[in-house]
Amino acid sequence: MFSINSTHSHPSAFLLLGVPGLEDFHIWIAFPFFIAYLLAFVGNITILFVIKTEQSLHQPMFYFLALLSFFDLGLSTSTIPKMLAIFWFNHKAISFEGCLIQMFFIHSYTGMESDVLLAMAIDRFVAICYPLRYNTILTNKVVAIIASVVGGWSVLLVISFCPLLKRLPFCGHYVIPHTYCEHMGIARLACASIRVNTIYGLFTIATLIFDLILIALSYVKILHAIFCLPSRDARLKTLSMCGSHICVILAFYTPAFFSFMTHRFGKNIPQYIHILLTNLYVVVPPCLNPVIYGVRTKQIQERIVRVFAKKE
Repeated sequence: MFSINSTHSHPSAFLLLGVPGLEDFHIWIAFPFFIAYLLAFVGNITILFVIKTEQSLHQPMFYFLALLSFFDLGLSTSTIPKMLAIFWFNHKAISFEGCLIQMFFIHSYTGMESDVLLAMAIDRFVAICYPLRYNTILTNKVVAIIASVVGGWSVLLVISFCPLLKRLPFCGHYVIPHTYCEHMGIARLACASIRVNTIYGLFTIATLIFDLILIALSYVKILHAIFCLPSRDARLKTLSMCGSHICVILAFYTPAFFSFMTHRFGKNIPQYIHILLTNLYVVVPPCLNPVIYGVRTKQIQERIVRVFAKKE
């Protein structure tokens, strides 16, 4: 079933093991992932529908939120259905091309999410530090340019992973101890030097860290502007404008941080812990983001209430 392609020295398919060491619990592990996917799918579709149909939400902040919801849908759909196929139906095989496609979408959407969080930080920075110039700075044209850069930059970075992997010989290795395909997980199966893959992979991670640094710098400026306001009520009201964005940043970067730390320093941590943490990284943000914005954004709440009120 799994043969070596003699022309390209790579297998015709890979075998995704799921969570090695917890095979007996796969059927039960699948249920929380299934619920998370339902929440992510319904929640993000709802956010997109509300923003599209509510004229008052046609503002830069909500355009960026719509982008975030779209990327959340893409990230969760790129990973969770295949996870469920592994856990429930033992469908572990994935073609070489299918594995590269899944890897491309996972890494692309991850980069896009990081970039759109930076764009949202810029939006909050302009809204709080330059409120009178907000509409002249963040015009529809500027928002469209930012959205194009958010999508294009990540795709340009990740597209290089494909030729970097295709050049590698795999010498019959085709078993990936994971629930999805990712760049270094595939590269480590190769029977040749993967130094170039490692260096380029670290470069792409550095771009995410750079996004986080810029977000932090924008919030330093935002907090400085907030604490310069004359009254306590004004400070609290302005700070609340950033609450949802801060929660989403934590939901995105916290699982990634713990995943990185366990891989870097947790040599004695069981493999299944590593895998479960990386799964949380692609499951938690798409699930939580629509809940955070749905609960904390008054305009979205009101629109959803009106939709259900009409149905009744």
